[in-house]
Amino acid sequence: MPYWLMKSEPNSFSFEDLRQAPGRKTHWDGVRNYQARNFMRDDMQPGDLVLFYHSGIEVPAIVGIAEVVSKAYPDHTAFDPKDEHFDPGSDPQNPRWVMVDIRYKRQLKKPLSLAEIKSHADRLDGLALIRRGNRLSVMPVDEAHWNYMLSLESS
Repeated sequence: MPYWLMKSEPNSFSFEDLRQAPGRKTHWDGVRNYQARNFMRDDMQPGDLVLFYHSGIEVPAIVGIAEVVSKAYPDHTAFDPKDEHFDPGSDPQNPRWVMVDIRYKRQLKKPLSLAEIKSHADRLDGLALIRRGNRLSVMPVDEAHWNYMLSLESS
């Protein structure tokens, strides 16, 4: 089963917002990076698990687990001039941007801060999150890294 990490600034959309969404489910829209889009479009499948990461805050951290519940489909926010994610170059007949639906699974027992994750860099070598200069909002996580990070939740 593939694993992912998805970043969101909690003042825009938090893990608690996902928990409170109808059916604890929502679409993951507004991705405007081609590599992140390609991961969603080409690789994400229903049933894949997601580490939900709060970024852009004093202590960035993985705070919960979600599940991908749909295949990628056109991101309607790209076509709405009133939406902050509007892209005037995106054509509804040939959409440039996609989104997936995700569902809340559970909150972590304790947040895994970026500092804590980096302190285990020897065991998390190759993890995109701690690679210098990585700013992707959607990134793959291999199974060994997934399992190790979840083991930190109880330490």
